[in-house]
Amino acid sequence: MRVSQRYIYRQILLAVLFVSIGFLALFFFFDTVSELSFAGRNNHDYSPSSAMLYVGLLLPSHAYELLPITVLIGSIYVMSSMAQSSEFTILRTSGLSPAQALRTLLWLGLGFAVLTFVLGDYVAPASERMAQQQKAAIEGKLTTGRTGAWMKERLGDHDRIVNVQELLPTGEMRQVRIFDFNPQGLLQEVIRAESATLEGEHWQLRQVERSTVIPDNERQQLDRAIQDSMPLATTIRQDMVSSALLDPDRMSTLDLYTYINHLQSNKQSAQSYQIKFWHKVFYPFSCLVMMMLALPFAYLHFRSGAISSAVFGGVIVGISFFLLNNVFGYIGNVNGWMPWLAALTPSLIYTAISLAAFAWLVRNR
Repeated sequence: MRVSQRYIYRQILLAVLFVSIGFLALFFFFDTVSELSFAGRNNHDYSPSSAMLYVGLLLPSHAYELLPITVLIGSIYVMSSMAQSSEFTILRTSGLSPAQALRTLLWLGLGFAVLTFVLGDYVAPASERMAQQQKAAIEGKLTTGRTGAWMKERLGDHDRIVNVQELLPTGEMRQVRIFDFNPQGLLQEVIRAESATLEGEHWQLRQVERSTVIPDNERQQLDRAIQDSMPLATTIRQDMVSSALLDPDRMSTLDLYTYINHLQSNKQSAQSYQIKFWHKVFYPFSCLVMMMLALPFAYLHFRSGAISSAVFGGVIVGISFFLLNNVFGYIGNVNGWMPWLAALTPSLIYTAISLAAFAWLVRNR
């Protein structure tokens, strides 16, 4: 059985590698064409080589997103080819039971799951950060949309909202606005600063304009003051600003967990981030689901030329799985479902479908 396992593993690994290289080459080509349209037009420092370097640094993120699909396509192709050439039938007559076949593919799927986790939690975030820093070094800033990053913190009996428009590669924050509210929820002070840096346990604001509301019996007064610099005690750290500026899909599991705790400690809604967190946790195990979806194809009888149809059907099944995964994420966010349930349900549904198809084929074929 070890010889047959090594043979199956080698065939699937080669097929998955070939499919992954093909998909990554397509993504690299289309992303490069898209980036080259900006090179030299909006910024003369953004050369074609810089654009290709930026696109190359995004490949680990694409590999993380594509790996379950490439595992499914490669596995279906190998299982269908072995069924067509009667290799799998020979392995069955040699003593390969359905339980052993399932266990063999699950062990390989577990290896792909570990690879997916490493790509998603270590390689892809690091390369994504390098890509953003490389592009920010040319453009001069890291920003999100028109409004920047918004964060909230609880300070004793009052709230504070902080807005950062830009984050430079050096760690300097630009165009900072701070809104302090009193315990009754009324605006108490507005601080505007041209820049801010993290120094020890506080922010050092520069070119500061403070507008303080002075309560009065008849009417409120506004006191304005301009300072060259001032320290600001805050619990918001630079990595939280980076997290607020980045897409949650690009964050590591630990970064998501830290940011969720920050949101919850300041009584902010973290539902969407919690769903992303649990999706990040369960996503590597989708490789196991893909393996179970591919195994029933080994028990089908293929005629000449039918493998392409099987692979196409497998691609459709894989796409439907990821569509359902995204749909359940949105539905869970809107309806307030438990985050882990919204993230896990699609995997449970497709696991049940694949096991039911596998059991029916084993019994009837």
